[in-house]
Formats: sequence, structure tokens, C-alpha cells
Amino acid sequence: MLKKLKTRIINLYITPGTITSIFRVLRGNKSEYDFSTLSDLRKLLNNEKAKILNVIKAQSPASIYALAKFLKRDFKSVREDINLLKTFGFLELKPGSTGNRKRLKPEIIIDNLQININF
Repeated sequence: MLKKLKTRIINLYITPGTITSIFRVLRGNKSEYDFSTLSDLRKLLNNEKAKILNVIKAQSPASIYALAKFLKRDFKSVREDINLLKTFGFLELKPGSTGNRKRLKPEIIIDNLQININF
């Protein structure tokens, strides 16, 4: 049986006089998100978040702490980026434990990202 690919769609609407706005998150199991300016999209898809996604895919770190160590970044900053990526449906945090210590393992849940720019 073929695996169904999960795709996230980002629509960017460029109109005259558009003011930068905060991300609008659609509730529920939606796969489409709307952004009103290019700067909104840059906040979500910057180099640091791309590195995070790449490391998760290639290295499969066991926890957010392990991810932060691999990236040589502050845990709090990585956690904030992970939460934003989770909010927009790029990844999930799977609970686990090592002995008595609980951890959250980041896992990518999308296969494709589609960006549409509408003028």
C-alpha cells in the first residue's frame, strides 16, 4: 500500500498597502495557512528553522535537548523554534523517557511544503 504524503500549503497574498501582521493559525487539522506579507513567511522559514528541520530529518535526535546540543544553540531558543514549527504543523513532539527523566522527541510529520504566492 502506498504511503499518503502529507503536504502543508502556505498561501502568500501580496497586495498594495499590506501591513505586516501576526501569523494567523487555522484551528483543527487544517493543512493550509495564510500569510499576508513576505516578512511573515520569513519568520517561519528562516535559516535556523531550516537547520532544525534538516537535523531532525538526518540525525533523528532523541530529545529537544539533544537537538540543541547538535545545533550548538541555546535550549530555550531551540524550544521556541520547535514550538513555532509545531504550531504550523511541520512537526510533532513524541513523549518518551530515559529512566525517570521524561523527554520530547521532535519528529517531522510533513513530506512536502508548497508555497503559493498570489499577486
